[in-house]
Amino acid sequence: METKNLLKRLEGIHTINTVMDTLGISKGKAIYYIYRLRKRGYVKTKRLNNNTRVYYISFENKLEGFDYREIINTYSPVKISTAQTYKIYGKEPTLEETLIYAIKTGSLRTILAALALFKKINNWSELYRLSKENRIERQVGALYDLARKIMRTRRMTKKFRTAALPKEQYNFVYIVPDLKSKDFNDIETVWKVYLPFNQKDLEDYR
Repeated sequence: METKNLLKRLEGIHTINTVMDTLGISKGKAIYYIYRLRKRGYVKTKRLNNNTRVYYISFENKLEGFDYREIINTYSPVKISTAQTYKIYGKEPTLEETLIYAIKTGSLRTILAALALFKKINNWSELYRLSKENRIERQVGALYDLARKIMRTRRMTKKFRTAALPKEQYNFVYIVPDLKSKDFNDIETVWKVYLPFNQKDLEDYR
């Protein structure tokens, strides 16, 4: 059986027995097919407490993939880790996409680490498009102004700033629910956004 057809028929979670049942083959043949797929990078194996082997068969196993957290850690002095990963396949995410991801996690540590991305971001039209799409233009603007207080950054375009600044009738919004800054009220007032950090939280950037 060709590898392409084999992968298509077996994609998912299997044991040797389910491979045998799915393909209607002997145990020896099932082991051989698993070996073939593993050799090409399509199989990840886990052994259960009862010593049963479980095979996770997927085309994505062969792809390296990119993790937003890995990208943030590349640029930031504030390192983040997690038991879970969020892999993106097919192309490497842009820094603009990574920043939006970080803000939307609502994680203090992730957002703090992602401030470093403002040193490298230069596609402001793309960042505005993504911000608007996710309705977080003001949050991005406020975090940018915060980043400028602690590091040298790429300059935000006038077009972004003008479009993102709040109108008079807008209400304040949070980046992280119920968290307000004691030290950056000037930024909060400009953007009508409550920042979740105080001066002490930014010490890793000093």
